[in-house]
Amino acid sequence: MMDTIGFLGCGNMGGAIARAVCKAVDPKKVFLANRTAAKAQALAKELGCKTATNAEVAGGCDLIFLAVKPQMMEALLQPLKFTLDERPERFVLCSMAAGLSIARIQEMAGEDFPVIRIMPNTPASVGEGMIQYCSANVTAEEEQEFLKIMAPAGRLDAVPESLIDAASCVSGCGPAWVYQFIEALADGGVACGLPRAKAQEYAAQMVLGSAKLVLESGKHPGELKDAVCSPGGSTIQGVRVLEEHGLRGAVMDAVIASYNKTKEMGKG
Repeated sequence: MMDTIGFLGCGNMGGAIARAVCKAVDPKKVFLANRTAAKAQALAKELGCKTATNAEVAGGCDLIFLAVKPQMMEALLQPLKFTLDERPERFVLCSMAAGLSIARIQEMAGEDFPVIRIMPNTPASVGEGMIQYCSANVTAEEEQEFLKIMAPAGRLDAVPESLIDAASCVSGCGPAWVYQFIEALADGGVACGLPRAKAQEYAAQMVLGSAKLVLESGKHPGELKDAVCSPGGSTIQGVRVLEEHGLRGAVMDAVIASYNKTKEMGKG
């Protein structure tokens, strides 16, 4: 049973997942630890959680989120090896570190503990995340309980570990590029005379609605794009300009660059 949940790290991603988890479980059963204690204290006050030390989380929580950057993971786990090894009861580690395999997490933790590896994104904090996951040594019952705990974060999808780095470079890194696109759309609207706040609202809602239409219609994005482009109309002229400037090639290159960097981090 995952009665108590701990977070080792309360940064942007850890905080986003903590906000979602606290919608599924009693916040008083969620414990936050962070290198900068003030950050954990502020988040705990916001969510109604409790703060703890790394050792307390490692020694007492049933589900432990490892919410630090990949390059910080070994330094986090090294002093906790003995605490984890001495625990008499079962627990599950959940890593969200890009590029670090389950086997590498187990090596850093000292044993082949049950591990769930997730690749979340920041929209999880508002219940619209896309979270891929894979696991090792986790029972079917534990997986189902984990999915219930994570449900408020958004969509969860099980993938082979061999694909999880590629997945993270689409949905994990993708929000940053979408925010750039929204900002650019809003800038264009301002250039055409719209007030900044209105331009940003229109751009953000348009992206939200367009994404929902892709998911709910099941149609190919190209088909949906064609439906907006009237012959001789204004939209197809905008599409022409984006093609001339290499929008699709640039986005594909961004995903591939992120993937290569993720693989590089996994070797470190």
